[in-house]
Amino acid sequence: MPKLPPKDYIKSVSFSDKVSLYPIGIIHSPYKERHGTPRQSHLGTAPSDYQPVIASIELFADIVPKKALKDMEGFEHIWVISWLHLNKHWNPTVIPPRGPRIRRGTLATRAPHRPNPIGLSALKLIRIEGLVLYVEGIDLLENTPVLDIKPYVSYCDAFVNSKCGYVHDIENSRDLEIDIFGRNRLG
Repeated sequence: MPKLPPKDYIKSVSFSDKVSLYPIGIIHSPYKERHGTPRQSHLGTAPSDYQPVIASIELFADIVPKKALKDMEGFEHIWVISWLHLNKHWNPTVIPPRGPRIRRGTLATRAPHRPNPIGLSALKLIRIEGLVLYVEGIDLLENTPVLDIKPYVSYCDAFVNSKCGYVHDIENSRDLEIDIFGRNRLG
């Protein structure tokens, strides 16, 4: 009979105060600068003539073997976890680009300037060619490092009736009509 690990194993491992990450790939995006880059990968109120751009994620062959993508073709969306490499500083409060000009706690927003500049994007997976994933709805800049990719699974990734704090109030406001880039289309 195999020996089981001790039940108090958590106490035997010290807390990690540093984490080492390395990119597994890179974003190839038509967006070369922050200005004009969509603030989210998808918005519920996109203009009728909006055409999302196609971008690609190139995975590094020396880190990710092709077989790591086995069975990925059946997923319509993927989560892309990235390192927002241009963000060197952060503040504990920010003024979000949408809604009233009110300072919010950074962790209550999706501001890219964070204690750890980790990005999370839900992207539509168009196709896979070797170690290149073609995606739609990119909200990341050219050369953004990719830390990980996970499949989007609707039964556990979508909480349709979740409360969204102040964001819910902004979304329900009829005072603003926001385009896919987060700009006020009325003003």
